[in-house]
Amino acid sequence: MAPGVSGSFAVAYRQETVVFSGQVRFPDTAVEATLWEAGAAGFGAWMGVRDAGATFRLRAGDGSSAKTASDTGTVVLDLSTDLLPFDGQIHELVWELRPVAPGHVKLWIDGRLVGMSSISDGSGMLGGYWAGAADTRWTGPIDPANVTKGEPVAPWPETDAGELSIYEAVSDGLTNAPWVYRYKAIREWWASPHADRRGGYQLATPSPWVPKSKPIWFTEFGCGAVDKGSNQPNKFLDPKSSETALPYFSDGRRDDLIQAQYLRATIAYWSDPSNNPLSPIYGAPMVDLSKAHVWAWDARPWPAFPNKRDIWSDGENYGRGHWITGRVSGQPLAMVVAEICEKAGVTDYDVSGLFGFVRGHVSSDIETARARLQPLMLAYGFGAVERDGKLVFLHLPLLPDGGILAETTAVDEDGAAGLRLTRAPEAETVGRVRLGYTEADGAFETRVAEAIFPDDDDIGVSQSELPLALTLAEGRGIAERWLAEARVARDTVSFDLPPSRRDLGAGAMIALEDGSTWRIDRVEDIGARRIEAVRVERSLAEPSDATDEAVPQQAFVPPLPVSPVFMDLPLLSGEEVEHAPHLAVAAKPWPGSVALYSSSSANGYALNRLIEAGAIIGTLETPLFAASAGLWDRGAPFRVRIASGGGLSSADREAVLNGANVAAIGAGDEGPWEVVQFADAELVGAGLWEISMRLRGQAGSDGVMPDVWPPGSLFVLLDGRPQQIDLAISARGLARYYRVGPARRALDDASYQERVLAFDGVGLRPYAPAHVRARAGTGGLEVTWIRRTRIDGDTWQGTEVPLGEDAETYLVQVRDSGGLKREVTVSQPGWIYDDSARGSDGTVAPYSIDVAQISGRFGPGPFTRIMIDD
Repeated sequence: MAPGVSGSFAVAYRQETVVFSGQVRFPDTAVEATLWEAGAAGFGAWMGVRDAGATFRLRAGDGSSAKTASDTGTVVLDLSTDLLPFDGQIHELVWELRPVAPGHVKLWIDGRLVGMSSISDGSGMLGGYWAGAADTRWTGPIDPANVTKGEPVAPWPETDAGELSIYEAVSDGLTNAPWVYRYKAIREWWASPHADRRGGYQLATPSPWVPKSKPIWFTEFGCGAVDKGSNQPNKFLDPKSSETALPYFSDGRRDDLIQAQYLRATIAYWSDPSNNPLSPIYGAPMVDLSKAHVWAWDARPWPAFPNKRDIWSDGENYGRGHWITGRVSGQPLAMVVAEICEKAGVTDYDVSGLFGFVRGHVSSDIETARARLQPLMLAYGFGAVERDGKLVFLHLPLLPDGGILAETTAVDEDGAAGLRLTRAPEAETVGRVRLGYTEADGAFETRVAEAIFPDDDDIGVSQSELPLALTLAEGRGIAERWLAEARVARDTVSFDLPPSRRDLGAGAMIALEDGSTWRIDRVEDIGARRIEAVRVERSLAEPSDATDEAVPQQAFVPPLPVSPVFMDLPLLSGEEVEHAPHLAVAAKPWPGSVALYSSSSANGYALNRLIEAGAIIGTLETPLFAASAGLWDRGAPFRVRIASGGGLSSADREAVLNGANVAAIGAGDEGPWEVVQFADAELVGAGLWEISMRLRGQAGSDGVMPDVWPPGSLFVLLDGRPQQIDLAISARGLARYYRVGPARRALDDASYQERVLAFDGVGLRPYAPAHVRARAGTGGLEVTWIRRTRIDGDTWQGTEVPLGEDAETYLVQVRDSGGLKREVTVSQPGWIYDDSARGSDGTVAPYSIDVAQISGRFGPGPFTRIMIDD
C-alpha cells in the first residue's frame, strides 16, 4: 500500500493475525499526528503521536470511545516519545495485531521490539476484529470520520515514506519448521522453503528461495586451543576485548588437541556423503569444502608471531587462541601410536583411550616399535597392556577399577594372606629431574626443563632426553610429573586374589582401605592371582598449570651470498681424510648454516656437507716474502684484513709449537696453499691485523712456498671451523660441480654460488726431502738427502720417521742452462752423478740437482734443489 492511498480489508483478514511493515521518516520533534489508521469509530486501529507529542500510541479493537489503557475489547500500547527515535531519520516499523484471544499488539522499530500490550482480561478484541471495514491509510491524508475516538486526526508531518507491506493470514507457532532457530540446522535450512516471519509468526507465502539451489560455504570456522574449546568454538580470550570469555565449563588451560579434534571432526562429518547430500540442481554437495576456511591462519610469519611481542601485542593470546599457524602439523597421540603399531606389523591394538597432542617425534628407521613408543609413554603418561590377545594402550583411569580389602585377599603358598607393602630406601629417591627436549614454538632449539624439591639437601638427579617437540609448559609439566611420580612410586604392594577376581588385570587402578590408589603392573596366575602394584596419584596426570612464555627469536638474516674458499691442504693432524679438501665459508651476516651440494655434472646435485660456523677469512694487504721453514720467522709483520668471522689472537711460543694459531695462505680455490703458524697478532685498525713471529712452510708446505705472497692473497685461520668435504677417492683429480649457499634457501636460489673444481688430494703428497748435500767423490758427484714423512713425523720416540708410502723411491733431475739433462729414479736417499754420465749429458756448470720423493698414489712431491757451481 502506497503512502496516502486508502484501502480496506475483507472480514476474514480483519479476524486474523496480521503484520504491517513500512519505512517512514520520523520528525525531529514529536507532534500530535496520525501515522496509520484502519477502520472507524466502531471497530478501529490507530497508530500515531498524541498527548501534545508526549506519547506514541498503537491501539486496536473497540474504536467507539477514547481510551486511556487496555480494557475488555481494546488493546492500547502507549510509549514515551522520549524513548523513540524522533531524529529526522528514516526508520522501519513493524507492528502485529492479534484479534483473537489472547488479543495483543506488538511494535518493533528498526528490528527492536519496543513494546507490546494485551487485552486486560486475556480475551479477544471487540467482536474478534482488529478493525472495521472502513478505509485504511498510511501517513495521510486522514479522514477524521474514520479515526477512532479520542485520537488526533492531523496527518503525519513527514511525507517521506515507503510502501506499507501487509502480511495477512499469519499462522501461529513454528511447528512446521522447528529448525528455524537452531543455527546449526544447516541441512534443514538448505533443503527447505523459507518463509518470512513477523513477530515470531511464519507468513503463509514463502520467499523466492529455491531449496537446494546453492552450495554453502564455511567462510569461517574454527575452535580455540583451550580446554573444552569445542563447547563454544566462537569464544576467545583477549584481555583487551570486552567479549573475552572462556567456553562453557573450561578451566582455561591450553589444549591444542581439542582444536585439532574439532577441525578433524568438522571436516570428517561434512566429507561423509550421508551428511552432505548432493544437490539435484547444481550436482554438487550441499557444503562445498573447497570453500571452507579455517580461522585462523595468520599471515604474520611463524614463529616470529607470536613470539616477538614487542611488535605484535596479541602474541600473548596465541597459546589458547584460534590460530592454527605453527600447530597444524601436530598429530593426535592415538594416531601416532597407531602408525607405529602398523609399521611394526601389529594390527590388533586399541588406541581409543589415548589423548594427547604430539607436536614432533624423532625416531630412526632402525629403531624398534618399543623404542619409538617409550618416549611417548613417558611423556604422555600412558601404558600398554595385553588383554585377550589385543594390545591396549591406556592412561591411568579417573576412578579406581575396584577396591581391595585385606580380608578379601587369597592365601599364598605360605598360608598367609593380606597386603605386603614395601617402600624403597630414601637413598634411592630422586629429588631433581632434568628433561631435555626440542622447543616446539620457536626455532626447534634444544631446551632443558628442571623440577626440584626445594626442601631436599642431598638429592639424586635424574636426567633424560626426549626426542619430542614440546612447549615450555609441557616440558615443565612432564618434569614435575616425573618428580612427583618418583616420590609416590617408592611404595609398592603385592597380594594374592582368588581366581574369581579376573576383572582386575595389568593396567587397572585399585584402591585400598585407606583411600590410596595403586596401578597393577604385574599379574601372575599360579592358581591364585598374584598381583604386584605401584602407588599412583590420579591428580599427577592432570595437565600442568604452567603457562607458556614467548620464545626468544633470532634476528632475521637475509639470504645473502656467502664466500666459500676450497683448500686442498696437507695432513695437519693425521686424522683427516687424506685426499679430501677443506671448505671454509665466510658471510656477514652469518646465515645460520651453509649447505654444500656436489655433483659430477651440472645437475643431479646432492647434499655434501653442512657448515655450521663461519670461518675467519681475510686478505693480505702487504706482501709476505719467503722464509726458511723450521725456524722462527722474525721478519717484518705482514698485514691481513679480516672481513668476517671474528678476530685473531696471540699465543705463547709453546702453544704455537703445540699446534696453536694455524692458518693457510694461498691464491684461491686452485691453490697452492702454504700452512703457517704465528705467535703475535696485533689489531692495528678496524679488521686490520699485523702478524709476526711466524713458523713458515708447516706440514710440508715449504715445498710450494713462493718467493712472495702478494697483496690480495687469501688468509684462512684453520681453527676447526673449515671442514673437509666428502669426496670419493675415485673422484680425485676429476672436475666436479659444487654449489654453496645458505642452507635455509633452495638449491636454485640466487644466493648460491657454483664452482667447478678438481682436487689432487694434497694430503697424499710427500714432503720435499731435506738437507740435500753434494760432494765430489772418486769418479763423480755424490748426492745425499734426508727423507721426511707426512705421517707421525713429530714423535721423538722412534729411531726413524715412518716411511708413509708404499715404497721408498725418489725422482732425481739434473738441469743446466740448456734444460733437463738427466732424470733417474732411485730407491735410497742418495745418488752418484758420475763423471762419465755428466760427460755424455753435456752438463755444464752451473747446474742444479732436484730431488723429490715419489708416492705411489700421488706421484712426485715438491722438489728440493741444490746448485752445483763446479
